[in-house]
Amino acid sequence: MSARFSFTVAATDGAARTGTIAMRRGEIRTPAFMPVGTAATVKAMKPQTVRATGADILLGNTYHLMLRPGADRVARLGGLHRFMDWDRPILTDSGGYQVMSLSDLRKLTEEGVEFRSHIDGSKHMLSPERSMEIQRLLGSDIVMAFDECPRADRPLAEIEASMELSMRWAQRSRDAFDAGGAHAEGAALFGIQQGALDESLRARSAEALRAIGFDGYAIGGLAVGEGQEAMFATLDFAPAQLPEDAPRYLMGVGKPDDLVGAVERGVDMFDCVLPTRSGRNGQAFTWNGPLNLRNARFAEDPEPLEEGCPCDACTRFSRAYLHHLNKAGEILGAMLVTEHNLTFYQRLMQAMRDALAAGRFAGFASQFRTDYLGQSHAS
Repeated sequence: MSARFSFTVAATDGAARTGTIAMRRGEIRTPAFMPVGTAATVKAMKPQTVRATGADILLGNTYHLMLRPGADRVARLGGLHRFMDWDRPILTDSGGYQVMSLSDLRKLTEEGVEFRSHIDGSKHMLSPERSMEIQRLLGSDIVMAFDECPRADRPLAEIEASMELSMRWAQRSRDAFDAGGAHAEGAALFGIQQGALDESLRARSAEALRAIGFDGYAIGGLAVGEGQEAMFATLDFAPAQLPEDAPRYLMGVGKPDDLVGAVERGVDMFDCVLPTRSGRNGQAFTWNGPLNLRNARFAEDPEPLEEGCPCDACTRFSRAYLHHLNKAGEILGAMLVTEHNLTFYQRLMQAMRDALAAGRFAGFASQFRTDYLGQSHAS
């Protein structure tokens, strides 16, 4: 850890923990949920509204910003923070996820990945060095190492080879990040553990990352179709393989019950498009489970979306109005339900932090599952 980045654990309850990441653009309270701002915007949200939900940090996407508007252009316009009017920390992913999700548009070699743009078909080379350069041009606060993320259902030998490639890329990412001058002096670099669902491969990956040395450590290769049971089984061992004195970030997760179960297992940071994507499609998250606001039963429901929620959707409008907006395809419907969902996610993170600080997290998690899932068993 360096003076530009520190992580302090304030309280623990079993494997779960709460603490603070301190960076030059502000503190990040953990467990933390990062709204996803893929293209320099959290969809259907103003930056100040995102902050009002309780978010301490946002996520941006290296691959998409590389293609449009271009990292060089963002740099000329003052960096990503000024460009999107967000003055707090930003984490940028490395583009590694697109190595998997856009597999029909890329060619993978030891050097890196040659992408064919999904926008105009133009070719682009993304390597560890280029990924670090793009994230430096964007002005990212937390930079992610470049990796490959194979699906968990691939043959074990293929997953092993991919993990080893990612570890070689992790070293190249470290070297390129450290050569970044002033940006490297003010930013942090996270490594990404791979190995799919295999404990021994993840142990080897963690050992390689420890040897290189990073400010934080992500758990990659999950939430890619393996299901919650398999994900939790992997999280039963994966976080403990990573350093205790650094934050652990589970990439691309997830549903509210995923977050609670992962915090129970020692995870500190999350990101997911689910609350914003669901908001645009009329699904609202509540303490008693998700609601489909397009359902006819809400057409004449005068009640607020959720009692006690401070967001505009809940304090100013009825379920009937939100139902109407979504059925009519009005943009305001997407805005309001997205705001509610991000508020719910941040309230959930705060509730977990409070429960951890009070030493009652196990009880909180059990009650949450009873209320949210209608069940009382542990995860």
